[in-house]
Formats: sequence, structure tokens, C-alpha cells
Amino acid sequence: MMQGFVNQNCEAMIQVAVGYANKRKQMINAVIDTGFTGFLSLPQSLIISLELPWYFRDVGTLGDGSEVIFEMYKATVIWDGQERIIDVAASEADPLIGMSLLYGFRVQIDAVEGGVVTIEAIK
Repeated sequence: MMQGFVNQNCEAMIQVAVGYANKRKQMINAVIDTGFTGFLSLPQSLIISLELPWYFRDVGTLGDGSEVIFEMYKATVIWDGQERIIDVAASEADPLIGMSLLYGFRVQIDAVEGGVVTIEAIK
């Protein structure tokens, strides 16, 4: 089980360790975005500092219906105590956790400032 919090902007936040292979990992705070179907998005500056390897380009559809091309990278995250290799989309927005990383997990949110966010595997 993993826990996070609801911030002052009413965003559900969770911390996740991100890196690549045996290189150092960095703890990041990411917003849970149920409208994002990918795994994780990170700013390009963080992708560079973590030395994540480029993987491919992908077309994505934003909330307003417009399509953009995302540079995709590979990363290793610690998720529910396990190391997982995932795709990371480069985006200049704040880090986002999407539905692909949440797949197979239950998300519970106490939707008040400072509320608890709980993520646990569905059994």
C-alpha cells in the first residue's frame, strides 16, 4: 500500500522513486491524473538529470482534444515496493501519474486539503 495527500490546490499527490536501471533514483511528487492514460510524465529537465534513455515518439490527445507529439523515455520506478520499468512522457507540466501505472490498484482519496490518498493493489 502507498499513501499520499491532497494538496492546497485539491490535487491528489503521491511520491514515487524514479531513475533508470542501477543509476540513482530520485523521489518526486506527482499529481494523480485519471485523464492521463500513460504511466508517468516528467519535465524534460528532470528526464535529463535522471539520464533516462529516449525510447520513441508517440502521439497523444490532450484534454482539449488537440494532438501533440510526446518524446518517450524509459524509467525504473519503485511502485508498491516493486521495481517496474515504465514509459515516461516528456511534458513541461508538473509530474503526472496516469492510469497505466494505477492499473490493477484501488485509489481512495479523502478529497479535502491534507486528505489521505491511499493506493493499494486490487486482490
